[in-house]
Amino acid sequence: MAWIMGAQVGKSGDAPMARPYGVAILVFTCMHAAGFGWSWGPLGWVVPGEIFPVDIRSAGQAMNVSIGLGLTFVQTQSFLPMLCSFKYATFAYYAGWVAVMTVFIALFLPETKGVPLESMGTVWVKHWYWKRFVQPQAKSADALT
Repeated sequence: MAWIMGAQVGKSGDAPMARPYGVAILVFTCMHAAGFGWSWGPLGWVVPGEIFPVDIRSAGQAMNVSIGLGLTFVQTQSFLPMLCSFKYATFAYYAGWVAVMTVFIALFLPETKGVPLESMGTVWVKHWYWKRFVQPQAKSADALT
């Protein structure tokens, strides 16, 4: 989208865009919305419920929702000023952040497939990066009896 808008509308944003390019922008916008809804969109709600150990899950979910909705507010409030200022580069800016998020998730989020919720603490202890910050949990006396 950034490439089409930059090439067709120009840096000033004053040039008219030909109809086929406008249709392409509309199609790419719809593809982005659908792709986000099938990939990144649900992750903010699903992953926190899977990665937090049972004893802190409610606090973790509360923090996730609060931070997520707060950042959504900031993004929606800053989009139009960015669009007016950066023009087509706004879309390249967001594409760059998607690339950064993808690398971050690939490196720092452990796989949780098939891991019971009660065992999530051990997943963090075994992770190549997070094991520095997470201590193994001792078995409680109730679990031993």
